[in-house]
Amino acid sequence: RIASEEAIAANQEKSRFLAQASHDLRQPIHSIGLFTACLRDARLGLEELRLVDNIDRSLHTVSQLFRSILDIYTLDHGKLTPQADTVHLGALLQDVVKQNTEAARWAGVELRLRACPYWVSVNPGLLSTMVQNLLSNALKYAPGQPVLIGVRRQGKRLAVVIYDKGRGIAAEHLPEVFKEFYRVRHVRDKDVEGLGLGLSIVKRISLILGVDVHIRSKVGQGTRVAICGLEPTTPRVVVPKVVPVQNRLDGLRVCLVEDDANVLMATSALLEKWGCEVETHSDGQGLTSDCDIVIADFDLGTKVSGAECIAALREQRGWQVPALIITGHEIERIRQSLQSLNISVLAKPVRPPELRAVLLERVKRMDRQGEDSAHLNPPSR
Repeated sequence: RIASEEAIAANQEKSRFLAQASHDLRQPIHSIGLFTACLRDARLGLEELRLVDNIDRSLHTVSQLFRSILDIYTLDHGKLTPQADTVHLGALLQDVVKQNTEAARWAGVELRLRACPYWVSVNPGLLSTMVQNLLSNALKYAPGQPVLIGVRRQGKRLAVVIYDKGRGIAAEHLPEVFKEFYRVRHVRDKDVEGLGLGLSIVKRISLILGVDVHIRSKVGQGTRVAICGLEPTTPRVVVPKVVPVQNRLDGLRVCLVEDDANVLMATSALLEKWGCEVETHSDGQGLTSDCDIVIADFDLGTKVSGAECIAALREQRGWQVPALIITGHEIERIRQSLQSLNISVLAKPVRPPELRAVLLERVKRMDRQGEDSAHLNPPSR
C-alpha cells in the first residue's frame, strides 16, 4: 500500500513538472520563432537570409520534437476528451498544407493538395495532428519528391490519403512502424531528424477518434498512408467562394496582452512588420482599448486570465470584439472551455504563417459582417 501511494504521488509530481516545464519551454521557442520572422522581413543580404533560414529550420525541428513529446504525454495520461465538430475537410487539409509550406521548401518537396468538398464530423484538432505527423514523415523520408494529399470515398465513409515517392518501407518493417521510437534504418542511411514518435501518435489518436490507419509501401516506389473511416455529414454553413484577401494587415488595430516580456516584444514587432497598429499590455487588469482585435496569452498570472480579460473588454465595448487566445497549456482543454465564446485558440509555439492566416481570416469575417450591416442599414439618400 505504501509503495502504491508513493508511486501515485511520484506520478502526480511528474505530471505537475511536465505541465509546468512544457509551458515554460514553449515561451522561448515561441518568441525565437517570432523574432526570426521579424529578421526575415528585414533588409538583409543573401548570406544573412541564409543564416536566418537555417535558424528557422532548426527551430522548426525543435518545435516538432517538443510537440511530439507533449502529445505522447497527453495521450498516455488520458487527458483528451475530444468533442466532435462539423468540419470542412478541404479547409482543414489546406490549413495543414499552409503550415508546412516552409518545411516543404526546405525538403525540396512540392505539396499537391486535391480540392475536397466534403464535410465530416470529427475533432478538428486531433485530425490535424494526425495529418501533420503523416506529412512530416513524408517530408523527412521522401525529400526532393512530390507529395500528394487527397480524399477518397470508401463506401459511405471518407479517407484522407497521403502519397509520397520516397524510398518506401520493406514489408518486414510495416507491422512495427506504429511502435514508439521505432525507426526504419538502412545501411549507410543518412540520419533523419526525429524521435520515431510520429506514427505512434497517429495510431493512438486513431483509437480515440474511432478511425483506422492503413499503410501500403514498396521499397523504391514510395508509401501510401490512409486515415479511413471518417464520417461525412451535412455542411454547417454554405461554403463561400474563395476570394482573394488583402496580403497585408495594414491599419488593423491590435490589443496585445502578454506577461512574458520577450514574447510581448517579439509578437508586437512582427505584427507591426505586417502593418498592424499595436498597443501592448503586460497585465490584463482594467484593460481598455478601442482595438479591432484582441490577442491575449491565456495565462496572465494569478489575478486574471486571457479569457477573463477578453470578456471584460467585450462587456466594456458592448459587442463581441474579435479575439484570439495563444496558450502554452493543453490546447484541447482550453478550446473546450472557450468553445461557446467565439474565441480562436492557437498553441505555443505558434508559427508566424499560422498566426498571419488566423488574423487574415478574422479580417475577412469583419469585412463580411460590415457588408451585411451595410445591406441591413443602407445609408439614407
